[in-house]
Amino acid sequence: MRFLLFVLLLAITPAFAQPTKGPQPRTVEFAIAESSLATSGIHIRQFAFDADPASYFASEKNASKTDHFTLTFDHPVSLKTIVVQTGRPNGDDSLREGVLESSGDGKSFEMFAKFEKGQASLKPSREIRIIKAIRIRPTEDLKYPLVIREITIDSNPRVIPFRYPIEFALDVSDAPEMKEWGEKVVRICERQYPIICDELMSDGFKPLTQIRMTMKKDYKGVAEASGGRITGSVKFFKDHPEDIGAMIHETVHCVQGYRARGLPGWLVEGIADHVRFWRYEPGKAGPLNPARAKYDASYRTTAAFLAYVTDKYEEKAVTKLNALLRENKYDAGVWKTLTGKSVEELNKEWRESLAK
Repeated sequence: MRFLLFVLLLAITPAFAQPTKGPQPRTVEFAIAESSLATSGIHIRQFAFDADPASYFASEKNASKTDHFTLTFDHPVSLKTIVVQTGRPNGDDSLREGVLESSGDGKSFEMFAKFEKGQASLKPSREIRIIKAIRIRPTEDLKYPLVIREITIDSNPRVIPFRYPIEFALDVSDAPEMKEWGEKVVRICERQYPIICDELMSDGFKPLTQIRMTMKKDYKGVAEASGGRITGSVKFFKDHPEDIGAMIHETVHCVQGYRARGLPGWLVEGIADHVRFWRYEPGKAGPLNPARAKYDASYRTTAAFLAYVTDKYEEKAVTKLNALLRENKYDAGVWKTLTGKSVEELNKEWRESLAK
């Protein structure tokens, strides 16, 4: 699953300067948190690496020596220091029989520290250690769960902690053959989650930390979302396995979190498709017929209208509209406030721009 990084580059370039060629050095890396152990309640995997010592990952059952918790980076990093603190905030369930391992390729691991009093660490050294993953592993069958309070990493490039921790639980009991596809999709949705949350954040809002994705054979649509649950059609996604964007759309609905009734459905769906087609898979929304396009046509048509307003009038239009919907303060007058023009005037301009 992918995170959004906004980088503002300020430079004064001489007229004779040549553009930089070749790949640019990476400044940050992103990670995936995985475990052989199921999560206990709300204590999800990503809480182990979120820069918040009050949160933690906890396994549902006691850990065995064959279990592990693994943090894998997109690319190898040069590790300077690492500290892994285990156990609950009150000190219970600290790992006493375990090791901290590293891997240069994300596949084969070797030990570089043992846990003592619930903590394992790598201190600064002149030795350069290039790693792609770290793994926490009990060395004996435990009589307590595996609890990881926080992983702190200093590396080059810097590995970004999870800013909006999320864990998707996949239910393919109705169609076990969808497991491989479903696991790929939930990882992508987890990776996209920070992008969605950044786009739809508002004051005081706390995104969900758990979402359940269920694949059903008897579901007749494509997919739907309600609260923290997404339901997908087995038949549709077997026929269209590439349409992962549909699940991104439903994930957006989970983040929108609207509670009020009677909100304009065209705008609700338009925002979801705007995030999908202008953030996750830009350029795939397809062309529109200027004669038939209308701002309230919903889905990708409304998404295109929102893109026009965002590009020409208000960069944060989608974020602000989402906040108003979330607070049940939306009305037709908000367009005038955001842009100085009514939605009908904006619609006319937009349709004319499509015809050019």
